[in-house]
Amino acid sequence: MAKSRVMQVVAARLPIDVVREIERIAAEEKLDKSSVLARATDLYIRRWKLEWALRLYEDGRVTALKAAGLATLSIWEFIEELERRKIPVHYSAEEFAEDFEAARKG
Repeated sequence: MAKSRVMQVVAARLPIDVVREIERIAAEEKLDKSSVLARATDLYIRRWKLEWALRLYEDGRVTALKAAGLATLSIWEFIEELERRKIPVHYSAEEFAEDFEAARKG
């Protein structure tokens, strides 16, 4: 069951061709335009968070566990994404100890 979310109305100016695509998708999926926009926004936010977490990880600013949390992925999903993108997994003993302690504390 999908969790209920509090919604807020937001106005946006969009190019007419984008509006037409939203309308086409809404008709095809039998949804209202707001639902199409909400799904698209959710998808964009998930992708943005992943890219942000990957940048921080590649720059050495966060550990893999922290980056996974920022991307709202499990550590295993994050490591799979690193492998898919051929980004080296660098995980020192110090980072492991830090992540282990953070995970232990919950």
